[in-house]
Amino acid sequence: MNILVTGGAGYIGSHVVKELLTSGNDILVLDNFSTGHREALDILQGLPEVTQGKRKLKATYGDTGDRTVLAGLLQEESISAIIHLAAFSQVGESMQNPGKYFNNNVARAINILECMALTGVKHIVFSSTAAVYGEPLEIPIPETHPTAPTNVYGASKQMVEDLLKWYGRTYDIKYISLRYFNAAGADASGLIGEHHEPETHLIPIVMQRILGQRDELFIYGNDYPTDDGTCVRDYVHVTDLAQAHNLALTALADGIDSRIYNLGNGNGYSVKEVIDMVADVVGKTIPYTIGERRPGDPAVLVASADKIRNELGWKPVYSSLKDIVSTAWEWHKRYPSGYNLKCEK
Repeated sequence: MNILVTGGAGYIGSHVVKELLTSGNDILVLDNFSTGHREALDILQGLPEVTQGKRKLKATYGDTGDRTVLAGLLQEESISAIIHLAAFSQVGESMQNPGKYFNNNVARAINILECMALTGVKHIVFSSTAAVYGEPLEIPIPETHPTAPTNVYGASKQMVEDLLKWYGRTYDIKYISLRYFNAAGADASGLIGEHHEPETHLIPIVMQRILGQRDELFIYGNDYPTDDGTCVRDYVHVTDLAQAHNLALTALADGIDSRIYNLGNGNGYSVKEVIDMVADVVGKTIPYTIGERRPGDPAVLVASADKIRNELGWKPVYSSLKDIVSTAWEWHKRYPSGYNLKCEK
């Protein structure tokens, strides 16, 4: 298949691109590189599947808000499906600047769907989030749980899920929405990994503290109704997450109806437990400072992923927190400053 991946130069996007290439697909990445990294795509250009001419990987600088460019790409490249990953995703920032998130995450999704309707592309896999659930009424959280986001980021993703439903009814577009819990870890090869500027994810933040790139490590709130008072999250390895996108594309090609799936391991770990695991893997004590809660952070988010396991056969390979942290640490040792600087061995 010829697949368009929006945001394919980002953390999750680059891992999805690698998974799709090694599974026999040709990939076109559309990215404005505002948060993604050209270096990640350069590395993927060196995969045997690409260098031996078996598969094609193209990258186009552009914005999903440019309808002329997007519609032209869908037609010229004979795109058969879209994986839509491009989005802003910082919860705290979304609460301070809601317009930025609604404009980028929602308005541009409308543009993509309009272009799909115009060009006849019928399949899309959407990058959604567990943040659509808000404060959970039950743990683990099933896909049937009511959606009541407590932050603008989650609200923007829920809006796009509603758009998918209505465009699906009107234009017969089939979709699979994947509600990520906490993506973490790095490709086991060490080729690609997690690099955000600024970094907002817990595991790489802890590792930056170890590498001397942060003066302090903050825990935002220790008065949540959890065993140790810190937030509990479900961490899913980014490679397992990428595999789920591949399975979703295949299912759509095979004629599955539109649906929504959770992506998580079903195990919750508190912020303190994650810090302790990083300390164990690295072999260093990690000091931290307790700060105030962040607005919009639910106390506990843990997935029930039985639906995608049963229907699509998804089987996470890296299911333990230690495996997730270990692959992340290997990446950070190799690229201590992210894609900006590789540490030569």
